[in-house]
Amino acid sequence: MNQQSASNPSSPLETYIRQRLQQADRRSVLLMSHWVLGYPSLAANREIVDQMVANGVDLMELQIPFSEPIADGPIIAQANQAALTAGFRVADGLAFIEESVRRHPIPFLVMTYYNILLAYGVEAFIREAARMGVRGLIIPDLPPEEAQQAMAWCRHWGAQANGLAWIQLLTPTSPDARLHTIGGLADGFCYCVARKGVTGKQTRFDDALKQFLDRCRQATAVPLAVGFGVKSAADVQHLTGMAEIAVVGSAAMELYQTQGPETVGRFFAELRR
Repeated sequence: MNQQSASNPSSPLETYIRQRLQQADRRSVLLMSHWVLGYPSLAANREIVDQMVANGVDLMELQIPFSEPIADGPIIAQANQAALTAGFRVADGLAFIEESVRRHPIPFLVMTYYNILLAYGVEAFIREAARMGVRGLIIPDLPPEEAQQAMAWCRHWGAQANGLAWIQLLTPTSPDARLHTIGGLADGFCYCVARKGVTGKQTRFDDALKQFLDRCRQATAVPLAVGFGVKSAADVQHLTGMAEIAVVGSAAMELYQTQGPETVGRFFAELRR
C-alpha cells in the first residue's frame, strides 16, 4: 500500500464513502452518476437529479459543458454541444449545483475541463465550489504535475467548508511507478479509467481489468471508483471486491435520449438491485 497516501488523514469525502459502505442496507459497491448540465435543459436536469437520488445514487458528478470534451465519447460529447448551443452559461450551472447541494444529502462533484477554470479564474472557481459545498473536482485534462497550485487551493478553501477533493485519475497505460506517484496525491477517491479511449465505449470486465485495479489498489489507500463503460447491474456486481464505486454516465444518458426521462430512475434502481 502507498505509505504516503496511507499516512494522510481521511478527507470528508473519503469518510462519507467508507461510512456509506459500512451501512448494513447498502450494497458493497456505491453508485456515482454522471450528467451533463444543461442537457437537455437545467429544468429537466432538476427532475433527472431528483430521480437519480431517489433511486439510490450515492454520489453525483455534474459536468459543466465544454466545446472540446476530449475524454468523452459521442453520447456525452453530443450532450455538451447541445447544452452549449442552447445557451448554457457556467454561472447558471454553478447556481444549479449549489441548489442541488442544498436539496440533496449526497456529495456532489463537478467534472469539467481546465479551460473552464482558466476562463473563470482557477482560484475563484475552486473557492466558489468549496463555498457551495461541492465535495470534489474532476479535471481530466490537467495532469498532477500542473495541478499542484489547484490542489493547494482545494486544501485551503476546502478546509473552510466541508472539504474539497481534487480527484486523481489512474489509467491502465500508466506504469506502476506513475500509479504510485498519482495515488500518493489522492484525496477522497481515485477515478480508475477502465480502459483506453473515451467514455461510453464497451469495456471488457475481465482479468485485465482486475489486474489493473489490483495495481491501483497497491498504489493508493483511498477508495477506487471505476468509470468508462459501466452499463449494467452485472457490470456493477462484477466490481464487487475490486472497487468501492461504479461510475455510470453514458448508459443513462443514452437511455434518456432513446426512451425518455422516466427511464433514468428505473435504470438506477435496476443497477441498485
